[in-house]
Amino acid sequence: MPRRFEGKVAVITGASAGIGAAAVRMFASEGAAIVLAARGVAALEALAGEITAAGGHALTVPTDVGETRSAERLLAQAAERFGGIDVLVNNAGTNKRGPIERYSAEELAAVVQVNLTAPIVLTRLVLPYMRQRGGGAVVNVASIAGHIPVGHEAVYCATKFGLRAFTFSLTEELEGSGITVSAVSPGPVDTGFIMENIDDVPDIVFAQPMSTAEDIARAILDCAAGGALERTIPQLSGYLATAGYLFPAMRKLLFPLMEWRGKQAKEIYRQRRQGRLAS
Repeated sequence: MPRRFEGKVAVITGASAGIGAAAVRMFASEGAAIVLAARGVAALEALAGEITAAGGHALTVPTDVGETRSAERLLAQAAERFGGIDVLVNNAGTNKRGPIERYSAEELAAVVQVNLTAPIVLTRLVLPYMRQRGGGAVVNVASIAGHIPVGHEAVYCATKFGLRAFTFSLTEELEGSGITVSAVSPGPVDTGFIMENIDDVPDIVFAQPMSTAEDIARAILDCAAGGALERTIPQLSGYLATAGYLFPAMRKLLFPLMEWRGKQAKEIYRQRRQGRLAS
């Protein structure tokens, strides 16, 4: 196992489950001290205990990333405990699936706050800490939904398009600083974020191959280590999504086939999930 992050400090939001928890374990296995941020205290403490039991270093900071003071406190406690910050993983995310009129304005604003405003604010706040270290890495967990519009996911798509744009623009702004900014853009991932609300997820989402949380975490670590601008998983899905965005006529032609394929796959995933719950 490589130790690319020996002596480094990584702050990970949305760290209590799914992609975030997988990233916590992988960063720790490669030598990083981990600062775990999420709202669920019990899950954070359990995961931090797992890391320290294995000989690693972990700090839990219950955090609402949508509140600027909470974000400031997270970074200040990380730097105080471990002496600085080298990596920030903006992984926390939320969604409201279905027709936009199903939700209140406040509910939709909260999606924007968590998925887009919070990563922008946290990134701005972490830059002085990284400059003190002579460099660092910010990794934003975006989505293939940030490559192509998907019905019943309008606000989520908007936030992920925006997060990718922020990543690409800030990369140019920080050129030569030693601080890299990357986006990891997954398709569907076999975590509770999708699977616990599978009936509300548009069929077309399941037309793509399903990744694991570990697949995405691995891409996050690779971006943090190498500074790649973006990693899209699965890569082919990213190419197809971009082509569909650039050529709307092709998108209109292919979507019915993809929706049919996704509907079949969705039913298989639903049956598997029901089987797991029953056992």
